[in-house]
Amino acid sequence: MSCCLTKNKNNAFVKRKYYYLVAGLQDISLDIHKLTFDQLAFRNELKTELHPKDYPLVEKIFLPFDNINLLNLLQKNDKPFNAKGNFSKDRLEENIKETNDLPNYMQKFIHAYKNQDPFFPDMNPENELTTLYYDEVISGEQNEFLKEWLQFELNVKNIMTALNARKYKVPYEHQVIGTDEVSETIRKSHARDFGLSNELDYMEELTAISRKDDIREREQAIDDMKWKYLDEHTFFHYFTIEKILSFVIRLGMIERWLHIDKDHSNELFKKLLKELQSSYELPETFKEK
Repeated sequence: MSCCLTKNKNNAFVKRKYYYLVAGLQDISLDIHKLTFDQLAFRNELKTELHPKDYPLVEKIFLPFDNINLLNLLQKNDKPFNAKGNFSKDRLEENIKETNDLPNYMQKFIHAYKNQDPFFPDMNPENELTTLYYDEVISGEQNEFLKEWLQFELNVKNIMTALNARKYKVPYEHQVIGTDEVSETIRKSHARDFGLSNELDYMEELTAISRKDDIREREQAIDDMKWKYLDEHTFFHYFTIEKILSFVIRLGMIERWLHIDKDHSNELFKKLLKELQSSYELPETFKEK
């Protein structure tokens, strides 16, 4: 384990430093064409390189993959099991039979799903599980960087969902996830900026991004914005866990683009429309032909 924990002049412990690990990280950018290792391989390396108290922070970044796996198993749709999840298929299946050792929000969701008693009846199961994830992880997170990143990620997701839905005149109040103040504001506000411009300094940027007609350019602009956020919020975290968490997140963003061919903008468009449509019917103008 290549880290050390030091004390400052007041004899108080400061953050662990991972000098060799951070120094050896590949120099990456969103438009990179090849990675020396992927996100999953890097996570596996971190299991042995990080302090036991820091590694769980990495696991929280991968929980959305567990959410996908859990929902697929509950719905018995035979979709491929995603190896990026923290929990094995056997462990998830055991907990579906009898909840035991999964995060609390997952156990709550399993119980509600099996009893057909959802926490949020107006949401589809995927949005309900995602809401439970963000609510629990953000509210209970002690690491400020990860807490703020997850809130930022949630805000961006919800704002873009609402702006895109408005563009296509699709109801979106049940597509917005989370129960925090910003999420509730987006659901209820009819203002152009949802009344968030004074609270969120990136609201205007997202509004401008939503006006882009090319779906690929729009998605690229969102990831550029996220990349900039990570740069700004890890600038003074030289060798700490925050720098490593940022790298893990960036690897996921890069992998996504490595799998998107330049000619696949239409597939992105269909995917986003499907997410918006969910339980609602899109106007005939926007249905696939």
